[in-house]
Amino acid sequence: SDSKEGLLPVPPPHTHPFLLRPVALGALRIRKTSARCQSLTDRMDIVIQVEDYLFFDALYQTASPDWLGQDRENVYRQFISIYITVATFGVLLYGIFSGLDWFFFFDRAYLNDPKILPNQVRREIMTTLGSIPFMTLLTTPVFLAEVRGYSKLTDGAPYGIGFEIFTIFSFLMFTDMMIYWIHRGLHHPLIYPHVHKTHHLWKVPTPWASHAFHPLDGFLQSTPYHMYAFLFPMNKFSYLIMFVFVNMWTISIHDGVYVSFDGILNSSAHHAEHHRLFNYNYGQYLTLWDRLFGTHRYPDHKALDPHRPELAGKGEKMADTKVKAA
Repeated sequence: SDSKEGLLPVPPPHTHPFLLRPVALGALRIRKTSARCQSLTDRMDIVIQVEDYLFFDALYQTASPDWLGQDRENVYRQFISIYITVATFGVLLYGIFSGLDWFFFFDRAYLNDPKILPNQVRREIMTTLGSIPFMTLLTTPVFLAEVRGYSKLTDGAPYGIGFEIFTIFSFLMFTDMMIYWIHRGLHHPLIYPHVHKTHHLWKVPTPWASHAFHPLDGFLQSTPYHMYAFLFPMNKFSYLIMFVFVNMWTISIHDGVYVSFDGILNSSAHHAEHHRLFNYNYGQYLTLWDRLFGTHRYPDHKALDPHRPELAGKGEKMADTKVKAA
């Protein structure tokens, strides 16, 4: 008998049913593969989608027309794309926002402090630019898992707007708590000299010190942000916005602008005290965990003041000495 369009042909009466299994299973595989590709496409990170359209498609079709240029969901292509994206945006975010902070907010009187290192700003920048490629390499597999749909990042607001607003609060609280313990662990005597000491070279930090980490240090302190995405549902755009916010906040707590003198916010005053005395004020956004676990210290604003009397008139002489020493 004739079959309808789109359906498997009806077997003649003498055909054994088991002979149809290869045909049926092949059609099933096609449907499953198509559904899987569509699912991956639906889950693809919006940034990579836009970049594919703008330039990655052309790049891969030129560099690898028979392999990477044929499949946007190729895991190796996605790894390369994510690495390029994270490294590029990392450098841009650092350069733009640290630069804006440096030129418009940072008090240059801090450069008169005797604890400022020779050529410190240049060294902070070079440390950061040297670390970002390696931090990105460590982070890319995690981003890849997120892009390929293994996290709980969502499109839209499947649980309602109220829940999405709540995720912002819960993201901040969860990551702040986790960073507190990771940061505190990085000060353990067995770990500190090999990993975290790089960041504490800057006793009086500038905005350029914000990302001047050992690569492993930067990666470890970023893990709570990724952990959240795998443990709790969150809108992918909210997640992206929070990543930008985290980078801006990290810069702000190194710029010496005291938004909070001793409130619940862990402002640059608290973090400056951490750089000065090491074993206090481990929090990222809040002083809550330091207060709960006995590591909070009230900032000594007199000692942190870049205009304190003992530094008056020493600025130019000190700067000249440091340049000559370098």
